Amino acid sequence: MILLLKVFFTEFIAEMGDKTQLMLIALTSKYKLRDIIFGTAIAIFVLNGLAVLAGGLVSEFIPEWLIKMIAALAFLYFAASTIAGDEEEEEESGKSKIKFAPLAVFCTFFVAELGDKTQLTAITFGANEGMGAALIVWIGCSLGLFAADILGMLVGYLLKSKTPDGLLNTLAVAIFSVFGVYTLYQGLKLIRASVCAIPVFPVLIVVTVIFAGLCGWLFYRRMKKKDVN
Repeated sequence: MILLLKVFFTEFIAEMGDKTQLMLIALTSKYKLRDIIFGTAIAIFVLNGLAVLAGGLVSEFIPEWLIKMIAALAFLYFAASTIAGDEEEEEESGKSKIKFAPLAVFCTFFVAELGDKTQLTAITFGANEGMGAALIVWIGCSLGLFAADILGMLVGYLLKSKTPDGLLNTLAVAIFSVFGVYTLYQGLKLIRASVCAIPVFPVLIVVTVIFAGLCGWLFYRRMKKKDVN
């Protein structure tokens, strides 16, 4: 019980204020709360299971720069889709969207959390306590991470019901965009250090400008559709 509580509170504190907690606030503008909880819970248990049982195998076989680039693309995609997809999602059949929402949340959370400090915490506990305590460490890490992230979900849900229309979507776009650009910057630095010498800031600026232009075009198209309707 002492080990379980120690792991729980360590993981809970490590997750507070982390990017994935803020990401869940943003996701409440796109998906229903139950879909976010379901997708996040599965991602947490899978990730912590991998961390505790497999140790550092994930980071050993998958280059860190590739993980960062995938995460960056995921963040930027959700920023753009938040701008473009709101009205289309409302008009289309709710069943088809809800059906895939937990999978979308799972993939987004999985990629964002992969290699994060909370996963490294789980790896450390797993290595220190050994396979004999693997189940306790897994449960403690998963519950601690989920408890911290549930706060993010609830905050996002309250903001969604209390704030004016469009404000939470704007916040979501801002959060995803910042995370996407920053994660891209980290990935480019890793590529320069371990793969090839690339100009990090010029590439980052070019991608950011292209992304900003794409977001501007998507916003213009959405406003034009509103005027027509």
